[in-house]
Amino acid sequence: METQVILNAKQFDFTLQRLCRQLIENHDDFSDTVLIGLQPRGIRVLNRLKTLIESILDKEIQCGSLDITFHRDDFRRRETPLIPSVTNIDFSLENRKIVLVDDVLYTGRTIRAGLDAMLAYGRPNNVELLTFVDRRFKRHLPIQADYIGKTVDSLISERVSVEWNEIEGEDKVILYTPEQNG
Repeated sequence: METQVILNAKQFDFTLQRLCRQLIENHDDFSDTVLIGLQPRGIRVLNRLKTLIESILDKEIQCGSLDITFHRDDFRRRETPLIPSVTNIDFSLENRKIVLVDDVLYTGRTIRAGLDAMLAYGRPNNVELLTFVDRRFKRHLPIQADYIGKTVDSLISERVSVEWNEIEGEDKVILYTPEQNG
């Protein structure tokens, strides 16, 4: 696989800062807004945003994590069983403004599953989507993000990975491309 760094650590931080400011601009003090990270990788984006927003606003904002494993349309089609993550929503979403957070938006199926799973916790007043990377050319469903960190035009054979300092040792976004033979 050939690799190309799409966002380096400095650009990565700048992108998180920009997303944070956009959220604050649109949701003011977050008194009626909840951020919900989709397990597993949306939680990493959520945690960084939460830290940044709380440091700017000097107040705690309400956040939760949502497991979508059994809401996926492919969970029975896999050779190995999916292992569910933890859902941590100990509050009602009824009549709240929700921002779903994920790392990469590609086909839209993960977000659809997130919307289905979220409804078990109440009927929100409004739902927005924040994605760190938008791979915009392969949607299976008519889903688009309200907040986008970086738009990447990629081929079906390519893969985009958001890597985190805490896990992979460095904050960056990488595009993986299969090597061409011949």
